[in-house]
Amino acid sequence: MSSQHHIDDFMRGRIIGKIEEGRKITDVAREFDIAHSVVSRLWKSFKTTGMCRRRHGGGHVRSTTPAEDRYIVLLAKRNRRTTAQQVANLNFFLPQESRSPEKLLPDV
Repeated sequence: MSSQHHIDDFMRGRIIGKIEEGRKITDVAREFDIAHSVVSRLWKSFKTTGMCRRRHGGGHVRSTTPAEDRYIVLLAKRNRRTTAQQVANLNFFLPQESRSPEKLLPDV
């Protein structure tokens, strides 16, 4: 078996086309040198969704915006003696009247 990690959309379309022609999943898998389970999952997802594209994403959701990240770095550089815990809390840097970093960030 090949150690190919991702099958491009063109190859996926060819695989689906062969199965739609009436060929067996095992024969198609052998022809493309792909594991039977991969072709089976591709066919199953095509039958349920009607598409054969990869799903993108799946990473974790960001807790801060890029602008907030830049602001935190700026404040950490200004106050060199602060600890990582103080930077994580961020309340150490902000004035009392505005505890929200969005109020202090310039529009980018």
